[in-house]
Amino acid sequence: MSPASGPGPRWLLFSFGMGLVSGSKCPNNCQCQAQEVVCTGRQLTEYPPDIPLNTRRLYLNDNKIPFLPAMSLGLLSDLVYLDCQNNLITEVMDYTFIGVFRLAYLDLSSNNLTVISPYSFSMLSNLVQLNISHNPHLLSLNKYTFANTSSLRHLDLRNTGLQILDHTAFQNLLTLHTLYLSGNPWKCNCSLLDFTIYLIVSHLNYPDEQNATCVEPMELVGWPITQVGNPLRYMCITHLDGLDYLFLLLIGFCIFSAGTVAAWLTGMCAVLYQNARRKSSEAEDEDEHGQRVEVSRRIFQSRTDSQQDGFPRLI
Repeated sequence: MSPASGPGPRWLLFSFGMGLVSGSKCPNNCQCQAQEVVCTGRQLTEYPPDIPLNTRRLYLNDNKIPFLPAMSLGLLSDLVYLDCQNNLITEVMDYTFIGVFRLAYLDLSSNNLTVISPYSFSMLSNLVQLNISHNPHLLSLNKYTFANTSSLRHLDLRNTGLQILDHTAFQNLLTLHTLYLSGNPWKCNCSLLDFTIYLIVSHLNYPDEQNATCVEPMELVGWPITQVGNPLRYMCITHLDGLDYLFLLLIGFCIFSAGTVAAWLTGMCAVLYQNARRKSSEAEDEDEHGQRVEVSRRIFQSRTDSQQDGFPRLI
């Protein structure tokens, strides 16, 4: 058998094709070994190309990557571990993680996140641990942020700009076990009431409970957010503050003014009605008196005529 017709070239061609399919090439300045790609601290300014498609663990931490390209990241269908902490990522879009549905660990901490789109993590039904801490410009989370992440057990929200959270964002997190909330400027007003009640009834583990405290209002400053539910419920439901009394005063004044105006209008209508009835009655009396005078005049006239003619006249 000649070398050209032997199995060698065919095997090389097959191996080359499988290499293209599996993306076995390792990115520059990264280390690849056993389905693990480590690009830690390489001063990368963009998502590295040529990451093997069979990668299961990807370390991109401690770089200067500004965003995660959905097209490239979505090719890593076997990815279960993604570490992107300490980068320059500013936003996470709905389609960013659309292809990595097996992802179980995601670290986006210490970035410049300002926006997380409502359904950013909706495809990550196998996500177990999510870390978005140390993003001080992240001021809010949509109530659909954690939609479909039903396997989530550990959630880290420390040191962000979060002031208020919608409790409905957590209603489908039935397996959630650990929640970090410290270092946030929590505004413990009535808008946070439902979330604080959720923290009480959910019986989660709060490792940083004593450091997750309210910054306002003044009477609740320093209170742990996990313990403020009952005092806040008293303030919002049974207790009235100055604004509430002012509101009640305004409502009372409006009701009094409306009642006064209504009484005045009723009185005016009654007076006008009485005047109309009196004028109508006087007109009727005048008509009746005029008719009587006319009848009397005609009778008197007929009598006068009859006396002159010597014969009575019938009217």
